[in-house]
Order: sequence, then structure tokens, then C-alpha cells
Amino acid sequence: MASTLPSNGRLVNIGTHSLALYTHGSEPRSSKDPVVLFVSGVASDALNWQAVVRLLGPSLRSYTYDRSGFRNSESSPLAPSAENIALELSLLIEKAPIPNPLILVGHSWAGVLTYEYIALKGSGRIAGLVLVDANHETAPLVMNVKDPILWTVAAGVDPFSAWGTEAEHKLTQEEWDAFRAAEATEKHKLIEHKEAVENYVPSFETLRKKELSKKQPLLGDQPVYVIRGTRSRDWSRLYKAGVAKGNGTEEQRSYVRELIKTVDTKTEALMKQFLKLSTKSVLVDATESGHFVQLTQPDMVVDGVKWVLNNLPASS
Repeated sequence: MASTLPSNGRLVNIGTHSLALYTHGSEPRSSKDPVVLFVSGVASDALNWQAVVRLLGPSLRSYTYDRSGFRNSESSPLAPSAENIALELSLLIEKAPIPNPLILVGHSWAGVLTYEYIALKGSGRIAGLVLVDANHETAPLVMNVKDPILWTVAAGVDPFSAWGTEAEHKLTQEEWDAFRAAEATEKHKLIEHKEAVENYVPSFETLRKKELSKKQPLLGDQPVYVIRGTRSRDWSRLYKAGVAKGNGTEEQRSYVRELIKTVDTKTEALMKQFLKLSTKSVLVDATESGHFVQLTQPDMVVDGVKWVLNNLPASS
């Protein structure tokens, strides 16, 4: 059953189909004032930003949207590759229209999606970035978030419960229920498979071949705020929940324990790569969160947006 479009939502026709765009906060004073546009990670819709949007308050205009195939958006005739998602994002911005400079706030796979947007459209529209435990293009070369042995040990475990997200999130109960209900629909599961199983892994190599890393700083002196989640927090909790179920051989469990020991050092090195995007960048650690910082420490994402606003070049 389709969701009911809320009063702040509308369908924007991007030519082939329509995407659901949600408007938050007051109208900007002019088209030169920056606005925030949230970009979700793999297999995620607009609802994972609910706490951040609420904490941002009504004075700043922000937008969330459902990618093709998610919740209130129509399905796309295109496969959900990172390149195609970036194309559809650019069309959404054009057709909505959103004329203001953009502070892009992206989680997880949105690190790749943001780079693809820059590859497609350049950085001229981007006022700044907040990257929330984002995926760097080189991530699969140093770590595997889909490691089959990790997920063998974690078989049958509900990640949001095991990670502690269910207990520690800062959504209201109504917001959490809506978030989980959307993820349980057949519509969500269909597009989740297309994104996470069919298109996620290939997107990294596709992006690396563009060699954007040779063109840094891609954003010049536009501010970039990078938040690193504590991945070992998620993986150690997954491990404990899996072991409690009796999952895995001792050899497999030992392997996962070694993964957990090194993952934070690896993610820190990857996050530091994002600092090269701009001559004005900063890295902060979300020590009380795993990967979904926007759910468990949404105030850190809000702090990132405020930092970007306070560090815009004088001409912005």
C-alpha cells in the first residue's frame, strides 16, 4: 500500500517519472541563501533524517527526498546505479526547482553519490558538504562491509536491534515506527535489492575510474564537515548477538574479532581522504554511534550543518 504524501511533500516530475520531495523550514530570504539537501545511504528513504530535520528547526530551509522506487517516489526506468541516481538528483534539483546554493548532507553510499553528482554537474551549485560516515571510493579496497564471514556469524540477527540503534535512536516513537514500517514493505525490499545487491559494489570501481581524486580540492574552499561513525561499535554488537545464537565456528568467530580490531583505524583513514575535497575541512568522531549517526547522534549532523554555514566563504 502506498504511503500518503504528507502536507510538506510533493511529487516532482523529472521527465521519466516523479520523485517525492519534502520541504522543511522557512522560505529562504533570497535565492543566494544556502539550503540543505539530504541524500540517504544505500536502501534508505527520507525517513532516516527525521530527527536531524526536527533538530535543525524551522529557521533553515531543508529538503529530503525519496529516491526512485522508495516510499512515495515512482520507480525509474533506469537501474539504480550511482551514476543514474546522481542524474536523477540533478533533475530533481532542476525541476523542483531548487535555485539556492546547496549544502549536501549525505550518509554512507551518499559519499559515492555526491562524487558522482560532482562528476556530472561540477561543484558550482555546492555551498558545502556534511558527510556522515560516508563511503569513500576506495573503501572496498581496504574493508568489506558485506564480509560473508561477518554476516555468517550475524545470521538471523536484526541489525538495528543488535547495533543498539533500536534502543538508542533519537527519533520519536512515531518517527521510528514510520521508518521501520517503510523498510518492511515489499516496495522497499524490491528497490533495496536493486541498490544494495546489484549496484552498490560496482559503483565504487565505476567512480574510481573517473579519477576525481586527481582533481582535488574538488570544492575549492567550500566547507566540508566529515563525521566518522564508530564501526567497531556496530560490528562488536553484531558479533555478540550472533554468538549468543550459536552462530559461527570458532575459526569464523576469531576472524570476525580480528576484523573488529582493525575496522576503526581503516575507517579513520578513509574519512581523512574526504578532507582533501576542500582547503577548509574538518573531521569529527561520533564516539557514541555506529554507522547510523543521524539516528543516534543527530545533534552531530546539525552541528555539521551549522559549522558549514559559519565557514562559508565571504562571497557566499
